[in-house]
Amino acid sequence: MKILFSIFAAVLLLAGRVHAAECIVPSKPGGAMDLTCKLAQKGLATVPGGQPMKLVYRPGGIGAVAWHSLVSQRRAEPNTLVAFSGGSLLNLAQGKFGKATADDVRWVAALGADYGMIAVRSDSPYKSLADLVAALKRDPSKVLIGVSGTIGSQDWLKVALLVRQAGLDPKVLRFVALEGGGESFTAMQANYVQVVSGDASEANLAGNTIRVLAVMAEERLPGKLAAVPTAREQGYNIVWPVIRGVWMGPQVADADYQQWVKTFEHLMATPEFAKLRTEAGLYPFSLTGQALNEYVHKAVDDYGKRASHLGLVR
Repeated sequence: MKILFSIFAAVLLLAGRVHAAECIVPSKPGGAMDLTCKLAQKGLATVPGGQPMKLVYRPGGIGAVAWHSLVSQRRAEPNTLVAFSGGSLLNLAQGKFGKATADDVRWVAALGADYGMIAVRSDSPYKSLADLVAALKRDPSKVLIGVSGTIGSQDWLKVALLVRQAGLDPKVLRFVALEGGGESFTAMQANYVQVVSGDASEANLAGNTIRVLAVMAEERLPGKLAAVPTAREQGYNIVWPVIRGVWMGPQVADADYQQWVKTFEHLMATPEFAKLRTEAGLYPFSLTGQALNEYVHKAVDDYGKRASHLGLVR
């Protein structure tokens, strides 16, 4: 298989199809979107011949700036990919990208899965979800919660679902809208916010400076967060998986699009990529091409129904 992959990669490089590739991070450095592009970059560097991938940061509008930049101005670029997550799909479902739909871009590959989590500083007095909820019930004005995005974002929804189950109205909470997980954790270290609603992979990046109170997975996660209890274990039935992957412009030629699909299919089947994915704090979840396209459309529909139920759809 390695020989076939080497030949395939060499053909791509000679054709100039994937030379000087670019991965756009639709947030500031340090968050999970950044991690997604870096995973693609490191993975592609394991391809014999070592094709380069440059990272470009386009924060703004929780992904909207990068989305509209590609869709309106760079629709056919054959070597430009953009990171996305379940949060991107939730934004699409809520109309936060304007009139954009899942049909407006070409979905290339899902590189892995992530899960929601709630974290505080390592010196925080909150040792569990029970401690945090108790503090919110006593005086929600004293606990600032950092989220990537505004009302209706996936980070906001995680906390909203949590406190609803505790009998609190999310409207009484104080949220601080930030641009990506990197900015959220920076704000928490400065004590600008006391809690961060984010994702497990971001917690891995933050290291020993934080304490993760809960992961929103079906069961405890392996690796660095193995000792962290799930929300379910602590009495809150919340599971929040997050897809992470890349897409391309809507007018990219079929030949270029299919070559990227095949490149990622081969790449994600290698042990080298599996190791990189684990190091990034992500979990196995691989879809490409049409299968990913179908998954995305269903996810957007599901998110739309959930958001509509909460009165969040524009």
